[in-house]
Amino acid sequence: MTLPQSGEFSLPMRVYIEDTDAGGIVYYVNYLKYFERARTEYMRAIGYERPAFPDENLMFVVSEASVSYRSPARLDESIMATACVTQLGAATLTFSQTVMRDSTCLVEGQVTLALVSSEHGRPRRIPAAMRQKIEGL
Repeated sequence: MTLPQSGEFSLPMRVYIEDTDAGGIVYYVNYLKYFERARTEYMRAIGYERPAFPDENLMFVVSEASVSYRSPARLDESIMATACVTQLGAATLTFSQTVMRDSTCLVEGQVTLALVSSEHGRPRRIPAAMRQKIEGL
């Protein structure tokens, strides 16, 4: 799991029974979990092992999410979740994300994260080193 030159990160996964409803179709909210896993692994791939930075009292929180459902994923299918930073603000990252089955887009969306103080919840600027890594993709 590495970042290609395009800056888009892809995470292969399989649909388990815990992800589905009684009909064997992925329950809608689980796509947000797939998005979260892809974002977490994206950050890990650029050198950030943890989603929070306890030494600096910083953490990312979701401030906005938009999801469009196109086609369902089903029990035991192989799927791919993607994440790509499309906008980098002073304290925010916006990801364009998809869940794919082969070349079929099942779900697409955008998720904006805000970097905040874990102590007070107030926005904080994205550290220069992180900004450089993301801009370099």
